[in-house]
Amino acid sequence: MKSMYNGGHVRRTALAVALGLSLAGGTAHAQSNASGVIFGHADNAAGATIRIENVDTGLSRELPLPADGRYRATSLPVGHYKVSLVRNGAATDTRDVQVNIGTGTDVSFVAAASTGAATSLEGISVSGTALPAIDVSSVDSRTVLTAEQLQRIPVASNVNAAALLAPGVVTGDSRYGGVISFGGASAAENQYYINGFAVTNPLTGLGFATLPFDAIDQQQILTGGYGAEYGRSTGGVVNLTTKRGGNTWKAGAQVQWSPRALKADPRNIYYPQTSGNVTDGTIFQYRARNKTDELLYGLYFSGPLIKDKLFVYAAADVVRNDNSAGVTNVLTQTAFDGPLKANHWIGKIDWNITDSHILELTGIGDSNLNDTTIYSYDYATRSRTGVLGTEHQKNIGVANSTPGGKMYIGKYTGYITDSLTIDALYGRSVTDHVDDVAGAAGVTCPNIIDNRNVPAALKRVSCAPVQGNLIVPGAKDKVRNWRFDIQYSLGDHDLRAGIDNQTAESFGGLAVQGGALWTYSNPPASGQIAGFPELAIPPGSTEIARRQIFRAAGNVKVEQEAQFIEDHWQISQNWLAYLGLRNEQFKNFNTDGVVFVKQRHQLAPRLGVTWDVFGDSTLKIYANAGRYHLAIPSNVAIRGAGPQLFERQYFTYGGVDPITNTPINPTPISDIHFANGADGSAPDPKTLSAKNLSAYYQDEYILGFDKQLGTDWTVGAKATYRKLRSIIDDMCDTRPIEAWAERNNITISPDASIPGCLLFNPGKGNTFTIDLNNDGTYENVALSKADLGFPDLKRKYLAVNLYVEHQFNQEFFGRAEYVWSHSFGNSEGLLKSDIGQLDPSVTQDWDFPELMIGSNGPLPSDRRHQLKAYGFWQVNPEWLFGANLTAVSGRPKNCLGIRPPDIYNYGSSYFYCDGQEAPRGSRGRLPWTYQLSLSAEYRPSYFNHDLALKVDVFNVFDQQKVQNIDETYQTADGPLSPTYGRPLSYSTPRSIRLTARYDFSM
Repeated sequence: MKSMYNGGHVRRTALAVALGLSLAGGTAHAQSNASGVIFGHADNAAGATIRIENVDTGLSRELPLPADGRYRATSLPVGHYKVSLVRNGAATDTRDVQVNIGTGTDVSFVAAASTGAATSLEGISVSGTALPAIDVSSVDSRTVLTAEQLQRIPVASNVNAAALLAPGVVTGDSRYGGVISFGGASAAENQYYINGFAVTNPLTGLGFATLPFDAIDQQQILTGGYGAEYGRSTGGVVNLTTKRGGNTWKAGAQVQWSPRALKADPRNIYYPQTSGNVTDGTIFQYRARNKTDELLYGLYFSGPLIKDKLFVYAAADVVRNDNSAGVTNVLTQTAFDGPLKANHWIGKIDWNITDSHILELTGIGDSNLNDTTIYSYDYATRSRTGVLGTEHQKNIGVANSTPGGKMYIGKYTGYITDSLTIDALYGRSVTDHVDDVAGAAGVTCPNIIDNRNVPAALKRVSCAPVQGNLIVPGAKDKVRNWRFDIQYSLGDHDLRAGIDNQTAESFGGLAVQGGALWTYSNPPASGQIAGFPELAIPPGSTEIARRQIFRAAGNVKVEQEAQFIEDHWQISQNWLAYLGLRNEQFKNFNTDGVVFVKQRHQLAPRLGVTWDVFGDSTLKIYANAGRYHLAIPSNVAIRGAGPQLFERQYFTYGGVDPITNTPINPTPISDIHFANGADGSAPDPKTLSAKNLSAYYQDEYILGFDKQLGTDWTVGAKATYRKLRSIIDDMCDTRPIEAWAERNNITISPDASIPGCLLFNPGKGNTFTIDLNNDGTYENVALSKADLGFPDLKRKYLAVNLYVEHQFNQEFFGRAEYVWSHSFGNSEGLLKSDIGQLDPSVTQDWDFPELMIGSNGPLPSDRRHQLKAYGFWQVNPEWLFGANLTAVSGRPKNCLGIRPPDIYNYGSSYFYCDGQEAPRGSRGRLPWTYQLSLSAEYRPSYFNHDLALKVDVFNVFDQQKVQNIDETYQTADGPLSPTYGRPLSYSTPRSIRLTARYDFSM
């Protein structure tokens, strides 16, 4: 901290940059997803070597320079390094550099081009921040945030909040729980890694396991163009590397406190003035007291067990959100409170067996506990009226987006020769999911929904503490991942090949709480309900009830294997070509352990080129193209390949139970209907999916440039185009199969084993294998695109990105970015944010063609304009100020209603309202979201700047804007929904976080 204000040092640094980098050229490189590279070029290479030494651990490599003077050191653990040019055993020039995750750092030792300057700058140490800011050896689009930046920028202490700083990354639908969307993809299409191990939710792709936020050394956000080592993502990649021990013992502790008293009141949610019901304009959810005290305690220590050889790092934190003020919901007339407690820990051992062999062992724990007390609530007096029960949850997030669990990772790196490097990784994780509900009524309490046209105070509610579907008991996820990479440098080629295998096993599923869902409604004026032609409502009935029973659970497994090869080819000093190919295989097993989908030879080429225009890393022009695949998520086997019960039936009744609010003596007035044939039996795995099912994949193209201005400024621009080429979803329409049988003079047996829904590739022809006669003989039912009746699949993303960045010059760092983008089509991908559907890859979109009418338009992730700016100012060693500004345009609005004839009883699920088609996005847009966050940090000199006192103010102007709304226009029975247009969430209110942190060395 003291030396950075030394003017002489800064002047010597500038001189070294001017002389040492005037002719610096790029070179080929490769690195794993948990390490980095140092590369460069040196003049007069004869007899010289390059010495690379990790400043913290003493790890050292020495590379003899070839005749052309180019060198590369791959698979380097991230951290600070000293790079020296050595002649006759003595260092003639030394540079201090920072190696970032997945990034090449150019350290060249060359003479000035037009002056008579000496070729040696002996004794001069060049600061890493003065080296080229542009990585001319990469073709991808990435943002790398270091631990120092994450600490200085006012950003919430979670990985997704930090990822939102990257261009083209926007928040996902609130019903999926704090997820994010990359480049127009759905929020279930991303991959997350910690120290090279995949930690993405294996069941749904939503969410990821995490670690103490302070343990993150670097966070890399890849938004496009990433190489063949990465797969299983059509959105983006978030790479985390953790801190590690060094030769100095260090320790520290911190406390973060966001007090309830310093938070703004969240906005209440009201019924819209649209339905003509008595609830119009009345309170739906009272949220003004929905504020929490958030407290984080954290500590760490690190150091050498054996100097230069064996190191340890350990950290832990406890996060507690005390919501004793309570959350209230008028629909169920309930209130909730209780602490949310998250425990995170990490332990890491690094062993430099020799300078050529490194072993890393990492253990991580992530446990999320929520113990809630649920009360009945009187909205007239806004007071609690009694205890309904309790709920204990472990690793249960919104849409199961909180995987949690314990992870163990081992990694070996071997520098076998100067040209040959080997990386091997094995990791495993285990996660338990618990959702235990105990009611105070002492009886079974089914779910209740009351759609009758009565005031909110008269609506019937369940005596159950919670409603909806619950995780089945014993839910658990297991993941095993192993990788093996070989890198070999051969002249101008840096070759790399590897395998990347992962097996994910889960026992999971959902079942309706209380055994059933009862929905009360007034009979429709027509006396008819779509999909129930036999319905007979007795004359004079003023109320009817629908019973719905749902359960889907089982053991499932997905095996994902991949092989890749890539070549970074230094065509010339100024031109680099990247050539990569990834081959992936996916196998999905049903709940009986039988493969129901197998996909082989999913080839994903990746191509790129960079042009270092002036040969000094000051202007880079680059382009790339690539194909990216996704496997079918594990949850598909539970919802589509396992036994599933989805039963519906209508009743009249003689009264209502005063405790449970369920019908007394219900009398059926309709038959039992099984939605999409879900009658509790498991479908035949042979018939479940189309033959030769194509994988889910997307093509991407990027063109851009980066330009360095002076020593501190960088500007750039890029254009991105993404097109989703193929997806996998389910079709529940049997009409094309029946028409095919009629054309081929085949009589379908009444007990034929035709699944209620079939996995297929939407927008193209598919062939299904079905036993139409239930005699053990399977027919190949070949259906063309025209036979199926679906439109072409369409999801496209266009974006133009402009940025300017000021490199940290020991005083100021800042980056501003503007993105214009357009995400449009008729399918969001794995998810359906229009209704917050929680079934990735089996959305209702493609269930039958009528649902796709009017579906083409701007998608939920279409945020046309995004402006992001963040940075910090180190005024002096004691004071630092930070800022973070975002301005994002609103999400498009839809209207989903009932389109007659609703032969499959999908209710208000069509792009059809007010008696006419209502195309996607035709109802305008939600408002812009603006947020400014500021921070100030004080490090008193009395404590040698080791004590930090910081205040962060998030959303300074308390801009609470609507983030998403209820887009369902009608109730399932037909009348206008009283909640259509109701806000589902607002942007987070203003809050203040106070931090005290102390770091010290021993």
